[in-house]
Amino acid sequence: MAYLLDTTVLIDHAHGLAGAPVLLEELFARGDDLFVCDVVVSEALSKGSDDEIAVIGTLIRALDYVSTHPEAARWAGDARRTRGSTGGRSLADAIIAGVATDLGATVVTRNPADFERLGVPVLGYGS
Repeated sequence: MAYLLDTTVLIDHAHGLAGAPVLLEELFARGDDLFVCDVVVSEALSKGSDDEIAVIGTLIRALDYVSTHPEAARWAGDARRTRGSTGGRSLADAIIAGVATDLGATVVTRNPADFERLGVPVLGYGS
């Protein structure tokens, strides 16, 4: 199975919160395809202490990195336009959903509603 990790997973892993470390351990142990994209990397590295950034960087290096394909970007723009841009649907979330769609992947996130509204499969965790 293919999974695209949302920013929440990386940050929660660095903080040891919401069950993210256990979830990641399970996903790695199963041998699933685990992806991270440019938007997630940028968001995750945009704030935090040096120690948190180091933990996030180590996790990023263990994942398969993908750049946003033009078709994924088009999908994101269309999805955001047609499904509305109000509420929790940020442009970043739409791009992450577009990348997941392009990969045929499920988004792993602590905020499943943000992605379910965009019509992508989601694996939620935490509270």
